[in-house]
Amino acid sequence: MRILFLLSVLVLFFSTKAQSQSSNKVVIASEVQWTPLNPARGDQSPQAGTLWGDRSAKVATGFLVKFTDGFSSPPHIHNVTYRGVVIHGNIHNDDPEAEAMWMPTGSFWTRPAGESHITAAQGSLNMAIIEIEDGPYLVRPTEQAFDNGERPLNVHVSNLVWTKPSANTNAMSQVEIAYLWGDHQNRGARGLMIKIPKGFKGKINPKGSQFRAIVIKGEIQYEEATADKYKKLDPGSYMSGTLPHIIKSESAESILYVSTNGKTTFSLDK
Repeated sequence: MRILFLLSVLVLFFSTKAQSQSSNKVVIASEVQWTPLNPARGDQSPQAGTLWGDRSAKVATGFLVKFTDGFSSPPHIHNVTYRGVVIHGNIHNDDPEAEAMWMPTGSFWTRPAGESHITAAQGSLNMAIIEIEDGPYLVRPTEQAFDNGERPLNVHVSNLVWTKPSANTNAMSQVEIAYLWGDHQNRGARGLMIKIPKGFKGKINPKGSQFRAIVIKGEIQYEEATADKYKKLDPGSYMSGTLPHIIKSESAESILYVSTNGKTTFSLDK
């Protein structure tokens, strides 16, 4: 009877772990399906790959964008405000007459709805994650420009301010956080960068009802539902879901962009 009891406990443990992990979502960068961001431009259009939502619908959406080396858009506006984080290459996003400010990997920017701007890229591989709160995401001519009261923001990666989380635990003391936008008092939506050191092995524990994370730099090993089997998440890969995410960062320091509406904590594997 005792053996049967122990077997039942083990079955319950592993089935619960498998169910928890499978309830989260993981998309590897190589699995992303690419389509033209602006079909009207034909071959001149950047390519876009949706991670969540639908940029043609009235829903929150996140998508990757790839630009060719030397790309420069004509001046234009969008009907919605968006945020961007550079994953590969160098990207410039500013007023049509502004001097180029090339933002490398890890840089962050916002562009208000209705504001005229251009986007340019330089490098053999240029890619960013774009996030909107509500769609559809449309391109419009500058003749339709308007001021929605917001102001743009360009933050070069060298100007990010990294801090240690306030909780004094072994896991929390290893990571660093840079706050980008939103409510940083754990009462609402916010965006942040999380820097995970080489050698980290443990869990990301979302506390809100929404958690989305994109690998910006480095390489994350993500544990699948089957224990001790990991997926490699390279830059552009995506994880979501509010159950614990079991990860390790073995080969190098990694950086994640996180969009969430709750506190995020960390714990180490024992």
